[in-house]
Amino acid sequence: MATLTLNINGASVTGPVEGRTLLVDFLRAAGLTGTHVGCETSQCGACTVHLDGAPVKACSVFAMECEGGAVTTIEGMADGDDLSPIQAAFKEHHGLQCGFCTPGMVMSAASLLKENPKPDEAAIRAHLEGNICRCTGYHNIVKAIMAASGQDVSAVAER
Repeated sequence: MATLTLNINGASVTGPVEGRTLLVDFLRAAGLTGTHVGCETSQCGACTVHLDGAPVKACSVFAMECEGGAVTTIEGMADGDDLSPIQAAFKEHHGLQCGFCTPGMVMSAASLLKENPKPDEAAIRAHLEGNICRCTGYHNIVKAIMAASGQDVSAVAER
């Protein structure tokens, strides 16, 4: 057993960890259950978090590899009770149904908007290829991301 220290959502978190512990498991053991364990093979994106500002699938990263790093989870997106603009857009545009994929989708959307503040529909769909939603068909997710970027969502194509 080793000891790991990470900056998670702006707070220092230290805890015991085995060498084989995945980042997603460390986060959930720390009480941050918004990061979901989906496929455990990095295919679905439900476990997406930001590590040192970049999106990573937390089921494919050993926690010890992150020693001293800064992790942002879905819990770190809001400012207290105030949702982030992306979270608010997902709520307003019904970008979720069961909600299981939503944390990963929001984290992926945040990284896209950081890279490309005004992505078109094609860029959003391409960026979300690593995130699977079994409920929504992606239409409202795309609308939510466009809305979060301040764009008109009326032209988003139904698919």
